[in-house]
Order: sequence, then structure tokens, then C-alpha cells
Amino acid sequence: MSEVRVDKYLWAMRIYKTRSIAADACKNGRISMNGVQLKPSRTFKVGDVFHVRKGPVTYTYRVLQLTENRLGAKLVPEYMRDETSPQQLEILELARMAGNGGRDRGMGRPTKKDRREIEVFMSDNYLDEIDFDDEDEE
Repeated sequence: MSEVRVDKYLWAMRIYKTRSIAADACKNGRISMNGVQLKPSRTFKVGDVFHVRKGPVTYTYRVLQLTENRLGAKLVPEYMRDETSPQQLEILELARMAGNGGRDRGMGRPTKKDRREIEVFMSDNYLDEIDFDDEDEE
């Protein structure tokens, strides 16, 4: 096998859950190689470097071997190498932290009191609302 369709390869390498989702990603311009958006029917060869845009991050992968069959997750590194830059991985980490909103996992939604405290903190006059005189009396 010297070439494999892009949508089949993305599905086989577990980048996308289904082949149709991989094809949609190609059609929507999320898959590119050498600055050119790829169609689902385009083929990959060994040594090709391609980019996958998922959310705020653009992942970069190199094709090491070809296959049309879906692989187990442990076998994927033998067929594809992740060459994503550290800057892109930092963006991913920042997006995770920002999405958390500063609340611990399992804490649920903010209470009404929490919401009011957040609004006060986020307001422009946060320091004006703090009564520094009370702290001096103690």
C-alpha cells in the first residue's frame, strides 16, 4: 500500500471517532498540508506532514506508516508521530485552565453568594468596596 485516503487515515489513527466526522473536518478546512486545505479523497504517503485544527490548537503529525484499518491506541505511535509545537500545547493548557473558571472539579455551579462575590471582584471599583478601616481596628 503506497497511498491512503485522508479521511480513512484520520479515522484509522483515532484522530476522529468516525470516518464521516473526518471527512467533514476536511470539507470544513480543518485539515491542511503545506498550507493547502485537504479534501477527504486526497491521499497521504509515508513522510507527509499534515496539520489538524481542533479548537484553538493546531496539531502537527508526520505519517510513518500507512493503514486503512483502525488501530488500537497503543499502536498509533508506530504509524504516526505527533510533532505539535510546544507553543500550541501551551495554548491547549491555557484553554483548559480558562474553561475551568477557577472552580474545583465537582463544586457545581456558583451559589448566589459566590456569584455576587465574583461580580464585585470583576467590577472596576473592587478596591473601593473594601473597607480598609475595619482591618486597622483589630
